[in-house]
Amino acid sequence: MHLLSHRHLEHGVGERAFAVGEIPGILWTPPTQPAPLILMGHPGGLGSMYPRLVARAVRAAADGFATAAIELPGGGERPRMAGAEHARADLRRALAAGEPVGAIVDRLVLPLVERAVPEWQTVLDALLALPDVSGPVGFSGGPIAIGIRLALVEPRIAAAGLFAGSFVPAVMLGEARRITIPLHVLLQWDDEGNDRQAALDLFDAFGSREKTLQANMGGHAGVPAFAGDDAARFFARHLTAGS
Repeated sequence: MHLLSHRHLEHGVGERAFAVGEIPGILWTPPTQPAPLILMGHPGGLGSMYPRLVARAVRAAADGFATAAIELPGGGERPRMAGAEHARADLRRALAAGEPVGAIVDRLVLPLVERAVPEWQTVLDALLALPDVSGPVGFSGGPIAIGIRLALVEPRIAAAGLFAGSFVPAVMLGEARRITIPLHVLLQWDDEGNDRQAALDLFDAFGSREKTLQANMGGHAGVPAFAGDDAARFFARHLTAGS
């Protein structure tokens, strides 16, 4: 891990920009250390997503958690992924025309999952080697397809809070059935960019004995503030000592 910058935010929260090989990221740590770690998923663009990410990080630090986010393959200043822009354009056209999108979703999402999950695992190795970060580890956010794969293949992930706000390839329903860790799934009922029934089918497919679906009225960006409180309680139950 190469440290790029280090500063302190409000309430004693530390913020470190880092790079692990070609993967840039940000780590936030609470004053009390070592701290359990939550990996924060997002759709890409660390710069544009920073205000939301840092707000989530400061809230998590108040609960005693370290958090980290990375730039996804093809996001921000990273090299574009071959075929991704074409697939996005095809997806927009198909959605506008009311045409089937399954094959396009596969083209768009599966290559991202295949690249992003091993990168998350590489970064996780580096983060857990730091003296102020410890397990257990959680995953929070999306894209949900990345969260599904990571929850399935990474044994250090003890619990996941997933945002059902992005497309999931149909083949990944089989992976969802094999997930057994506790899940907290957030669904915006009127999400203009997501298929509600597909999200409900995905939740039904998850194999976890403990899984909670929180559905709120409103569009993709209309997540109510109290939903964050509920997610925080979920992670406190599963990532703190004695949980």
